[in-house]
Amino acid sequence: MLIRHSFHDDLPWLRGNLHTHTTNSDGWRAPQEVVDEYAARGYDFLMISDHDFLTEPGSIDARGMTLIRGNEVTANGPHVLHVDAPSAVAPDADRQKVIAAINAAGGFAIVAHPNWEKSFAHCPRKDLETWTGYAGIEVYNGVIRRLEGSPLATDRWDRLLGLGRRVWGFAHDDSHRPGDDGIGWNMVQTADRSAAAIVSALRQGHFYASTGVAIERIRVCGRCISVETRDAERIVAHSDYGHREAVVDGPCMALTVPEDATYTYVRFECWGRGERMAWTQPFFVEQG
Repeated sequence: MLIRHSFHDDLPWLRGNLHTHTTNSDGWRAPQEVVDEYAARGYDFLMISDHDFLTEPGSIDARGMTLIRGNEVTANGPHVLHVDAPSAVAPDADRQKVIAAINAAGGFAIVAHPNWEKSFAHCPRKDLETWTGYAGIEVYNGVIRRLEGSPLATDRWDRLLGLGRRVWGFAHDDSHRPGDDGIGWNMVQTADRSAAAIVSALRQGHFYASTGVAIERIRVCGRCISVETRDAERIVAHSDYGHREAVVDGPCMALTVPEDATYTYVRFECWGRGERMAWTQPFFVEQG
């Protein structure tokens, strides 16, 4: 039995958001104001993701943060974040072409707020299951708290994972105006604070997503996975299609994957007070 995906006790966790808008698209604040806000909140990295427009980090005082180049492909179809973008790609109505163009340019794609709108299906299920090559989806999008639909999309995530798709789960603010900041973020593990190192860690799934719960340690030892948090009141282990494998009331959980396990992944959902949560990335289980 092999469980892929692990973390290291000696590496720091960096906090960042990859979904933020400014007056270069439909945001209320200038790029520098947005950067100032996140720096004041103690963020380590930020990506300004204006709609179909690449806001150049070089023209902004980063205030000590690492700024990642990116944008949100918006026109003509479901929204897709382009992370680590050398330039904006054409918003082709065929989003598979968009994802291919993002990958060809050296970046990676994240499907944004799939459960937005009255239909709870800004990104239709058929598209999510048909498209290939995207790195992950937003399992939490903060701005949808004040819009129609659901900010949560763990249902979409578990379906994709259950189908054998290896995609990561991201949490973002999708900030457009004051009050949209500091809702959902990603905690990335890397000793190098450069944009290249952070992007690489994200691409490999070396992060967890959060709306407030802090995970302090994730360990894999043989078939045992342990998760230790600072402030979770309940931890739930989910496997294929959202099945609950275990529930613990408290800040820590240790789960041993049976040798005869029939599930293909396990992920941990950590619940805190109010709307505070955290989601680990899936641990993929392979026979052999």
